[in-house]
Amino acid sequence: MICARCHHFAAVPGGTLCTGCSAAPVPPGPPNAGMPPGPPNAGMPPAPPYAGVPPAWLRSPVGLGRAAAAMLLLAAAADLFAVWTDVVMYDVSGDLMSGAVGADLTRRADDADLFYAVAGVAQLLTLLASCAVFLCWFYRVRVNAEVFDPFGHRMKRGWAIGAWFTPVVSLWFPRRIAVDIWDASSPAAGPRSNALVNTWWTVWVIGLMAGRLAALDYDHAVEADDLHSAAGEMMFSDVLDLVAAVLAVFVVLRLTRMQHEKALRGAVPAAV
Repeated sequence: MICARCHHFAAVPGGTLCTGCSAAPVPPGPPNAGMPPGPPNAGMPPAPPYAGVPPAWLRSPVGLGRAAAAMLLLAAAADLFAVWTDVVMYDVSGDLMSGAVGADLTRRADDADLFYAVAGVAQLLTLLASCAVFLCWFYRVRVNAEVFDPFGHRMKRGWAIGAWFTPVVSLWFPRRIAVDIWDASSPAAGPRSNALVNTWWTVWVIGLMAGRLAALDYDHAVEADDLHSAAGEMMFSDVLDLVAAVLAVFVVLRLTRMQHEKALRGAVPAAV
């Protein structure tokens, strides 16, 4: 018999709840909070709400997942263009360091400045657009994960959005939420690998820090050797951003598929 509360693990012999739900305290809520009017989506009953939070309802993440993956690929394309402009700037600044002069070098330097500015605008616009769609998807899979595992989350669902904009804790809170979503959406109980999420988040954070340092050095570059060094730093940062965007696409598609398949299967019986 499947647990009547989490609908994921087998109930203890002679009971209606699994071992984890039997030991977990029931979050406070109004009477009959787990039975709101209206039929549950996809045949999945609503999860018990946290204090002051409406019950979680299962909604398809497929459409938002595809949109988020597409926007992230667009951001990756902008990062790829930025890497190319970094190479151009690196080559021009290297020639300046060697003492080269001439009209051709002046033209190349002007083109490098223009390409660098265009790449910055492209990265900013694609970042904003991809973040908007990604956060909508991230919140939806967080709520879905609460249906799959009501008590498997260390943070309330509002943090799925707020964690990204809160100073300092934004460096690890979103990763913690993503791991909880991943575990709750996993097709089976037992040890779960979070390697993909951890790799994506590590690359993203390193790229974020490297980008800020590179931008600071570029703004303060005066001599050709300073510009050359800053262009190399920016190239490293943009490569990390490109890798992080591609890894984020894999995270979105994998997690979307796990939730979709789990919703279609319904309650998963535990292994005997």
